[in-house]
Formats: sequence, structure tokens, C-alpha cells
Amino acid sequence: MASTTFLRRVLALDAASCAAMGLGMSLAAAPLGGLFGLPAELVRAAGLLLLPLAAFIGWLASRPAPPPLLVWVVIVGNVGWTAESFVLLGRSDPTPLGAGFVALQALAVLALAGLEYAGLRRMRAAA
Repeated sequence: MASTTFLRRVLALDAASCAAMGLGMSLAAAPLGGLFGLPAELVRAAGLLLLPLAAFIGWLASRPAPPPLLVWVVIVGNVGWTAESFVLLGRSDPTPLGAGFVALQALAVLALAGLEYAGLRRMRAAA
């Protein structure tokens, strides 16, 4: 059981950050879109997408031993989110604040993916 603690904590952090970002982006899409130089609809859609993801990842974090296949789904999703964030920067003209926000959140999501991978390795090594 202890071999899953690290992974479960990282998943809980991922879920909490998805929930916080999702709520903030979906409820404040218009002002954030203006500050970031991004379409409010894009900000809102991204925020709304994060809410069910937060619930799913939170559910995984609550399992005594998160199923590795489902953790891999989260990891791949996080890597995809990171890649898409940088693609967005190349295809749009955000404000400097927007570019910084998109880049920093993408790197944070990538760091979570790396920590989740490390948690899976710890779990596998203990098995």
C-alpha cells in the first residue's frame, strides 16, 4: 500500500490543479481571454474540459492502488495537453502574459506527467 502513496498524492495534486484551473478558466473566460490575447471561447472550452478530467484523476487518486493502465491514460493526456499548449502558442498571437501563462501551465502539466511516471515506476518496483 505504501508503494502507492507517492503516486496517489501526485494524482491528487493533478486533480486539484485541474479543478482549480477548470473553474477559473470556465468562470472567468472573458476577462482571462482579454488578458491573455486568446479567444474567450477557447479559454472557456479548455476550462470546461478540465472539470471532468479533475473528477477522473481524483477518482484514480482515491484508489488504494491506481490501475496502471488508467494512470498511463493520464500521463499521455498530460503530455498531449503540453504539446497542444505549445502548438497553440505557435498558431496564435497571445499577449506576453498569455504566452507566459500557457507556457508555464504546460510545463507544470509536463512535470506532473513526469512525477506520475515516477510514481508508476515506484509502484512497479515494489510489486
